[in-house]
Amino acid sequence: MFQYTTTIAAIATAPGAGGIAVVRLSGPDSYPIAARVFMPQNPAKSVGEAKGYTALYGSFVKGGKAFDNGVALFFRAPHSYTGEDVVELSCHGGTAVAKLLVEACIEAGAAPAGPGEYTRRALLNGKLSLTQAEAVMDLVSAIGRQGAALANAALNGALAKTIGGHQAALTAVRAHLAAWVDYPEEDVPELSDSELNRTLTEVHAGLQTLIEGYGAGAVLREGVDCAIVGRPNAGKSTLMNLLAGFDRAIVTPVAGTTRDVVEQAVQLGDVRLNLFDTAGVHDTADAIEAEGIRRSWQKLGEAGLILAVFDGSDILRREDLQLAMACKGRPAIALVNKEDMPTLFDAEAIADCFAMVIPVCCKEEHTRKVIAAAVARVLKTNTIDPHAAQLSGQRQLAAAVRARDALADALNALHSGVGLDAISVCVDDALDALYALTGENAGDAVIEQVFERFCVGK
Repeated sequence: MFQYTTTIAAIATAPGAGGIAVVRLSGPDSYPIAARVFMPQNPAKSVGEAKGYTALYGSFVKGGKAFDNGVALFFRAPHSYTGEDVVELSCHGGTAVAKLLVEACIEAGAAPAGPGEYTRRALLNGKLSLTQAEAVMDLVSAIGRQGAALANAALNGALAKTIGGHQAALTAVRAHLAAWVDYPEEDVPELSDSELNRTLTEVHAGLQTLIEGYGAGAVLREGVDCAIVGRPNAGKSTLMNLLAGFDRAIVTPVAGTTRDVVEQAVQLGDVRLNLFDTAGVHDTADAIEAEGIRRSWQKLGEAGLILAVFDGSDILRREDLQLAMACKGRPAIALVNKEDMPTLFDAEAIADCFAMVIPVCCKEEHTRKVIAAAVARVLKTNTIDPHAAQLSGQRQLAAAVRARDALADALNALHSGVGLDAISVCVDDALDALYALTGENAGDAVIEQVFERFCVGK
């Protein structure tokens, strides 16, 4: 266990008014510091003698004067979140009281906690793996139920267990190969090609499944930038307002009403869309409108999802074909709007440019559910098992890709008849990548990278 000499303090709850605010102490002097800022209402009770998993009611004091009443929760090492002695002080919610309590703790000997320092201590004290530590921040920042479920599964060790199984299989192979190569005089039986191929193929397939599921999992955790594009008066701003649930964009019968990009984040089913309503794409001599159209094309190129809106009551035009071609090969959905009017638009002419083509009426509320289902299907979030192992973040993805590629090299070497020495080196590379993923050989730079996005108090 890593031995810290300092005791840290920070507000562990979100800022602003609330029923309670929690100030957390962690470190060797948590109990003595708590005793200086918390006076139990029952004089027979002592903070220093409080057992773990117990609570006391009393007053918070600073400079000998009480300024609030609340509850102290006690956790004895190693049975706490950080593995250290921990005391959580619950005062009345509000910025002023919580800050005053932190100041009292610092005057009593605590040091201000840095971003993610509690979770960092939990990691270094063996209470969490690196993947679980990353899941903590994913859970804190989750914006939807599915994203929270994914983070919770990782926090409970789903990814660590899956990677641990792959490590165990490769370690067994590596040990057998090492014994056979390094100690030929011991008459160690050689691994059969079929057994070696089976193990390498199974682990390679498992990693490939994790890698392929990364994109959909990232969408559930982080959301996706979504560009709404189309000709003037196709219904883009009406769609924006429908998805937002209020009149976010100005809607008029006048073509070219939207001249700049209008942004709005919305929750659509399990996915957060960072919507960008753009200027209608068409030829124009107006310099201001032309700049808006340039930005429309730019947003289309940057977006992780495209909702292309077409006017179903009008014939297919050159601008429509140009837009469709720009969407080809992209995660794009064609929405043929104005379904409530006679249809003149030839949807078949653009079908091969889109993942889906859907007739809709952007004025009707049920269209929201239709689009939500289509988005989930195109982004493959509907196929995600929220309780299964998922990769989170570019660091984990890069390590998984390195391990997969090393195993692909091992399989190629096996199938081409290269010696077992070469296969052993590839297996070593795969294991190194998996240890990097779980953090078992992570250096200070990697740990710093993980914790740089944490908030203070967690």
